[in-house]
Parts: sequence; C-alpha cells; structure tokens
Amino acid sequence: MSIVNTKEILRDAYKDGYAIGAFNINQMETIEGIVNGVYTYNTPVILQASKITKQYTNISNIVEITRICAEEKGLPIALHLDHGDSLELCKEFIKAGFTSVMIDGSSHSFEENIALTKSVCDYAHDFGVTVEGELGKISGIEDDVKVEGNNAFYTDPVQAKEFVENTGVDSLAVAIGTSHGAYKFKENQEPSLRFDILEKIEELIPGFPIVLHGASSVMPVYSQMINKYGGFIEGAKGIPEQMLKKASSDTAVCKINVDTDIRLAISGTIRKYLSENPSDFDPRLYLAAARVAVQEVVEYKITRILGYKNSGMKHN
Repeated sequence: MSIVNTKEILRDAYKDGYAIGAFNINQMETIEGIVNGVYTYNTPVILQASKITKQYTNISNIVEITRICAEEKGLPIALHLDHGDSLELCKEFIKAGFTSVMIDGSSHSFEENIALTKSVCDYAHDFGVTVEGELGKISGIEDDVKVEGNNAFYTDPVQAKEFVENTGVDSLAVAIGTSHGAYKFKENQEPSLRFDILEKIEELIPGFPIVLHGASSVMPVYSQMINKYGGFIEGAKGIPEQMLKKASSDTAVCKINVDTDIRLAISGTIRKYLSENPSDFDPRLYLAAARVAVQEVVEYKITRILGYKNSGMKHN
C-alpha cells in the first residue's frame, strides 16, 4: 500500500468511534518502531514531522522510509506535517511527498487564520493532500511552538463552524485543556478536558473530524526510567488515560497526537541500556532497544487509549 492522505482514515475513525494515533518522527528507528506497533494490531497510523525535523534530517529521507514501510506492511500510513506555520512551508513538504499538512494559524487573528488556512487548502487540495487547521491556543512547548499558560484559550464552537465552512479544511485541532510537552499541568493543578466544548462542536459541525494535540499521558514508567539512569525529569504530568479514552471513543475526536511518550521512551531506554552495558559503543544496539520501546508505547496506546475496534487479526 502506498502512503495515503487522512481523508478516508479519519472518516472511518469518526464512523466507528475510535481515534488514530499520530506520532512524531525524526529518524528511521522511530518510524520502524511505530509501524511495527500498528502492524501488530493492523491499524492505520499518522506519522508526523515538524519544521524542526528539517534541521535534523532531509525530509525526503523520511518520505522514502515511510513509503517502504507502507508497502512492506500493507498498512494505511499518512505522512503529515505537524504545526506548519506558512503556506511556503506546507508547499515544501507537499512537494517532498507528504500526504497531509497542518497549517497552524492559531497565533494570528481569527480572520487572518481563516485566510492563511484557506490559502493552504486551495493549494494542497489540488495535489490530493489533506489539511488540518487549528483554532484556539494550546499551552505548552513542542519543538518551536511555545505558548504560555496565560496565553492559551479554548476553542469557540461557533467560530469553529465558521472556520470550517470558510476554509475548506479537512480536520480541526481544538483547544479543550490539553497541553504540549511533558509538563502539562502545575504540581497542584488537576487535569480537566472540556468535553462540553467537544459536544457543542460536534453539534454544530456533525461528522467533522476533530484533532487533539498535546494529548500524551506522559507514561510514568519512562520518566522514572530517565530519573533512575541519570536524567532529571521531575513533576512530569500528562492527560489522564481515562479522559483520552473517553475522547477517542465518545466524541468527534478522530486523531490524537502522541509525541512526548515516544520521546521519553527512547531517552529512557537508551539511558538504561548504556548504564547496564557500559562497554557497548555500537549505536545499533541501543537504538534497537529504543525501537522496541517505541513499538511497546504504540501498542499500549492502541489497546488502552485509542479505542480501535476493528483491529482484525493480531499479527505476531
């Protein structure tokens, strides 16, 4: 199977009441770990790269590795630009072979966001590429996206309807209380997602796929592993799993972005491996261990959070 856009896989997720995992990637081992994880349960997946990825590797390499994985495993894999900030950047990723792009105009005024998002939709749709927009501001830090908590605000459902109708966007990332990064909430702050906002959005734009960014649960096993083996991640706190599971199964949410848990798993596993094997210096050894950890995170998310109901036969 070749790389697909997100139109049909998000439609199916909405219809059948589950969410597709969207995982950020930067190199081969992460891609392979994610694909191995979704292959275990025969699920679709969205692989994401950001503007910062260009500083790490050639994005054409990402496209080619993803293409090979999609053909080898026979899975529907979408390749998505995460948090694109300009029409020019979206064009660059589309020309490289990405099948879906996000244009994040949430830092602009409502009117400017509509105009920017529409310009990307007008361009991308001519190439069969789907577009994700964003309305509202999600707090936290992810790559070069930084929003202080006091500058975050919830998505207005009425504006969401107007935004979708006037841009032609294919999916919409909303702000309902999630947050980017490993430190999503202050020490004494209780996580809370505004399901009432989701319900109102679904009422106003029925059948339209909604996206949650900043929706990592920040799995304690990996932050604890990092701390045990020489790192320092104190007070990491994510979205409770039961809230994410509810969002996946009972609302219009069709795509959940998981980034932090993957990074924690890679970092923790490499630290652990090198600590336990101090004489090893072959990157293939500790990166192979990290790849397995990524696969385990993905399988955990599929079975415990994303609510995928049609996995078919589990591959061994």
